[in-house]
Amino acid sequence: MNFTPDFIVFLILAIWSAILTFLFFRFYFFYMRLIKNGKKESITHIVDEVITREEENKKALDALRRDYDKLNKDGASHIQKIGLVRFNPFKDTGGDQSFILALVDRENTGVVISSLHTRTGTRWYAKGVIKGKGVEHDLSEDEEKALKGASFLSEEPK
Repeated sequence: MNFTPDFIVFLILAIWSAILTFLFFRFYFFYMRLIKNGKKESITHIVDEVITREEENKKALDALRRDYDKLNKDGASHIQKIGLVRFNPFKDTGGDQSFILALVDRENTGVVISSLHTRTGTRWYAKGVIKGKGVEHDLSEDEEKALKGASFLSEEPK
């Protein structure tokens, strides 16, 4: 098929016209979406409004980030992990009525509570713990086991 120069120019102009028509309607529908709230405002006013909202959203997001960081920091010092070990310290008494309870935060800082049950009574002991180590007294083997077995409150027990 032999194309004349006039036909080629017409074809190029038709394609160009189709592209421009497509872009025009795309812009038109975008503009109509911007002003669909019924107000016939200028595009400058609409863009200013969008920028103002974006700045307000940025400030709100920054405030949320600050609050999140504060909650995360404050939450690190709350009891988050619990470990429990039951044991029988004396062979002549029955049952595992004695126990060790570890109540610690994310950094393994908190308290270890020991309860020793004997025939004559039950004694309670508490030891402070900082980063997994006893503060004033060393931790016993069972206390360290309770501390190592401590899991986050949201986890399934080990």
